[in-house]
Amino acid sequence: MTANPRLITSFTARTTAAEILDGVDLTGRRMIVTGGASGLGVETVRALAGAGVEVTVAVRDPRRAAGLVEEFATDATRGVVRSAALDLADLASVDAFVAGWRGPLDALVANAGIMALATRQLSAQGWELQLATNYLGHFALAVGLHDNLRAAGAARVVVVSSGAHLGAPFDVEDPQFERRPYDPWSAYGQSKTADVLLAVGITRRWAKDGITANALNPGYIHTNLQRHLDDDMMRAFGAMDEAGNLVVPDYYKTPAQGAATSVLLAASPLLDGVGGRYFVDNQEAEVVPGGPDATGGVADHAVDPVAADRLWAYAEKALSSR
Repeated sequence: MTANPRLITSFTARTTAAEILDGVDLTGRRMIVTGGASGLGVETVRALAGAGVEVTVAVRDPRRAAGLVEEFATDATRGVVRSAALDLADLASVDAFVAGWRGPLDALVANAGIMALATRQLSAQGWELQLATNYLGHFALAVGLHDNLRAAGAARVVVVSSGAHLGAPFDVEDPQFERRPYDPWSAYGQSKTADVLLAVGITRRWAKDGITANALNPGYIHTNLQRHLDDDMMRAFGAMDEAGNLVVPDYYKTPAQGAATSVLLAASPLLDGVGGRYFVDNQEAEVVPGGPDATGGVADHAVDPVAADRLWAYAEKALSSR
């Protein structure tokens, strides 16, 4: 991943997104947050715009971001929030979004995602839907916006991954579950491994253009991401009681705390020039052997430069054959 020392900050797992940027002025910066109309995305947008950033919320239905747009519309001391249509599972939508973007882009926060679909579903291009949304759509978006990121001079790409990557190397031989039995968590986990490898691949290829990328695990938070989980699974996480009521275990974060690491990677001066790394709780994670027993850190299979190059080639081929 990097020969440099691990980056350790003074922030903690309970630091909020706004606290990350306390005293930081980002006026004039332009950033995109995918899936920025709910959950972690909302708090990411709020913190960035609160520091002066012009934030575009890229979401399937821009009307869902109307409240955020209005929230910042009447305060000249903060940044502007805009919304635009983007369906990551449909490359025609990604192409349209890219075609509509004008000017430099200081940061792309790849925040949108889906998790643990019970059955194998396909995107408009015929790809397994979690891989299409979580990885391939974001890959296409980043590649399409490369020139805009380069024009910013020192741009960043932030990729929201998950601890689920630890036990799921990317299966380049059968990424779409066409031959192996479909499993919701294997599909989710490999898409999140792909997300970390995307950050590694971008940094390897684009650092010369002033573009760096990092990935992160935001932790456990109650958001819409869990909408596909049944009650038994929620109880297994300790996040629901026997009566079906949501509960908040001690290890869960608030959305504002969960968004902090995204904001750190997108905008903190501490990350200037840093790329190809994976962060948890606002700290760079240790590299550990991946596998079913891994419980923390970042799996070696997710930061392997050879695997990153192989995945990049796979994604390029997938996009060219759509």
